[in-house]
Amino acid sequence: MGKVLILVPAAGTSSRMGGRDKLLEPVEGEALLRRQLRAALATHAPVLVTLPRHAGGPRAEMLEGLQGFRATYVDGAEGMAASLRAGAQAARAAGAAGLMVLLPDMPEIVTADIALMLRQFDEAPDTALRATAETGEAGHPVIFPARCFDALVAVTGDTGGRAVLAGETVRACPLPGRRAVTDLDTPEDWAGWRARTGY
Repeated sequence: MGKVLILVPAAGTSSRMGGRDKLLEPVEGEALLRRQLRAALATHAPVLVTLPRHAGGPRAEMLEGLQGFRATYVDGAEGMAASLRAGAQAARAAGAAGLMVLLPDMPEIVTADIALMLRQFDEAPDTALRATAETGEAGHPVIFPARCFDALVAVTGDTGGRAVLAGETVRACPLPGRRAVTDLDTPEDWAGWRARTGY
């Protein structure tokens, strides 16, 4: 069985951002998507990023110069399912032990968090693993074991992997603070987060 494949689903439409692209928002001088992809690559796990067919240009351009990942284009209008199917198909083809879904709009997730989850999953590779806040609130990333790949290949719509995860026994992986639950979907989210953190 191979390594865990890290899926970075970056094909969404940022529909709640009022015309801005949340994945191109600057964090510490770098576009969020590029920053989070670098965090994943630093673990040396295989990484797949999904980009939107209809608007892949700016996001793809933002990743120029980064090495070591694969990119594929999907129908972002369908929602998370298109990315999950692509990730599960790639993981299955590679004989991966699992599929980590690393949402790129979560700027507090760092390489150490990803590496911790990979280590914990390696201890029980037949069990789904989900990051939580320190309080126990369920969040992301999530790692699906290989036996979930067939179910993930069949998902549709924007429910993502929730239905697949609902049928699983899930181990929790607490991350510091609220890293696992801090996702930024609106301009108000971004403004509040910048005010709190100074980024």
